[in-house]
Amino acid sequence: GERSLVTVLAADGQKFDHNWNDFDIVEKDALTVLEAKPTSAVGVLADGSQPLTAFVPTDRAFRRLVFDLTGKRPRTEAKTFEAVAGLGVDTVETVLLYHVVLDTRIRYRAALQADGAELTTAQGGTVTVQVRGHRVWLKDADPDDRNPRVKMRLRDLNQGNQQLAHGINRVLRPLDL
Repeated sequence: GERSLVTVLAADGQKFDHNWNDFDIVEKDALTVLEAKPTSAVGVLADGSQPLTAFVPTDRAFRRLVFDLTGKRPRTEAKTFEAVAGLGVDTVETVLLYHVVLDTRIRYRAALQADGAELTTAQGGTVTVQVRGHRVWLKDADPDDRNPRVKMRLRDLNQGNQQLAHGINRVLRPLDL
């Protein structure tokens, strides 16, 4: 199928809620970037015909990022989004593209067999797959922070379509913060 990841992420409505384990913030981030920059490469997330794998941070992951950057934990998803958006549209665009691997659909089962594999992201950087037991982590460009882990209940999202996603518990960082 050609259902896009933006469509999947918006399935519960385009609103913030109290569920920190869904993807309202990344959805709003993508839509905000596309509104500001209609020709952004982030548009690939709205084009269901383009094969890709995205590692999608949960709302809680963005809250952790804001805490790491500011020392404050926003109380709501809306406040968390405001803090992330305050980094600027170009920064948000860069971070989003660092979560996307183009032209391939990496199922969780295949990732379990890919320990040490380097994945080139749409941003141009790389992340490294690290497997421990039956869990998958992604090593990003920030050596000082904990690496994101694929959440077991949020893997292989949008199966049967060109675009596949895995929920992760931290935001991938394209540079050393």
